Amino acid sequence: MKNRLARQSFLKPESDALLGAAKVALVGLGGGGSHIAQLLAHVGVRNFVLIDPDVVEDTNLNRLVGATAADVARATRKTDVAERLIKGINPKARVINVSERWQERAELLRDCTAIFGCVDTFADRAQLEVAARRYLIPYLDLGMDVHRLGDDYCIAGQVILSSPGELCLRCLGFITDELLAREAARYGAAGGRPQVVWPNGLLASAAVGLFIQLVTPWSRNPVATAYLEYDGNSHTVKECSRLTIMRERVCHHFDSLDNVGDPFWRSRSKTPPKPAPSHLRRLLSYFHVRLL
Repeated sequence: MKNRLARQSFLKPESDALLGAAKVALVGLGGGGSHIAQLLAHVGVRNFVLIDPDVVEDTNLNRLVGATAADVARATRKTDVAERLIKGINPKARVINVSERWQERAELLRDCTAIFGCVDTFADRAQLEVAARRYLIPYLDLGMDVHRLGDDYCIAGQVILSSPGELCLRCLGFITDELLAREAARYGAAGGRPQVVWPNGLLASAAVGLFIQLVTPWSRNPVATAYLEYDGNSHTVKECSRLTIMRERVCHHFDSLDNVGDPFWRSRSKTPPKPAPSHLRRLLSYFHVRLL
């Protein structure tokens, strides 16, 4: 039988094994998360943690990859759609399927290689990043929105890679106390946000590309921090200027024992998690903290 991954051999011979050993958490299986689930299954990831409390609704069918009208009729869980999609590509994939809020099962994130956040609120993003930093795991955040500008509409989105020891969402100005306060003040009154499938697909592809750079040796210049901005009206993706300005800065939001590290790691397991990519030495040193 031919190797189904043969056409991505340029990623280097060991990449198939590295991707197969990786364990990836997807928090949010809507428009963005469903794309990511499909992409990761195609490139050879075999271990998934899928977390989303929602079921498929009719309004999801314009963007939720793998969902059908029958799923709407049955109120199929979004995690079940993603698991079906993954196992349709690779029947041997191992999937932890959790149809709950991620905060209720945060312990499932502890031994993941990376966490993808495809959530709707800034509060969820901030909490997910805190969890990722606590467990010393790279966090990839993506999202998109449509804004009204007079009689026109502007499609915008972002992909941010936040790694242990590197710039965080607050450093990059994506999360602020003021923004969180405004969001909390209008909680429950925001209504449905416009969403379409093609920006989600583009952003998901960019996020998976960053993940591939993290876990495989194919790139000579892997990145530990990224902030990509998508302009859906001009169909362009570019690096955010704030990252350029902040690149040499040091993150002080997670620089003490009170806000990084997992103090309960040693009581849970004697086996350390899979190390971060060996070619990112600064990341690797943070994973070693777990063994102290």
